[in-house]
Amino acid sequence: MKLMVFIAVAAAMASSVAGAATSRSEQMLKLSPETRIEQRCDARAMGSVGREHKGFRPDELVAYAFADPVLRGVRISAPGGAIRSGGKWYRLSYTCETSADGMEIKSFAYQLGAEVPRNEWDAHFLVPR
Repeated sequence: MKLMVFIAVAAAMASSVAGAATSRSEQMLKLSPETRIEQRCDARAMGSVGREHKGFRPDELVAYAFADPVLRGVRISAPGGAIRSGGKWYRLSYTCETSADGMEIKSFAYQLGAEVPRNEWDAHFLVPR
């Protein structure tokens, strides 16, 4: 009996997780293709920085802080971005290519730069935590 309850709970949890993933995918598909590509690539940048740089826990990214991103088809270049971690902003640039629907990352490369001085935040749309 306990095993059957466990299996039912596990199935319900798996269904909930799958439902959440489907819901996120459905919401992403409601965005314009351009916005979807930028959102997916911004998310990849935040995840990559968080995994690859000890002590970083990114919580915000502004792809257009120092220069506008350039979108060509399913490829976006964000040469003047900024990413926030620990209440500080850092320069960031990335290039990213997605699948035709903008849902999967096909290629991604980034460079994390120097900390942005506090006195420059306002001019570049960088907000405190």
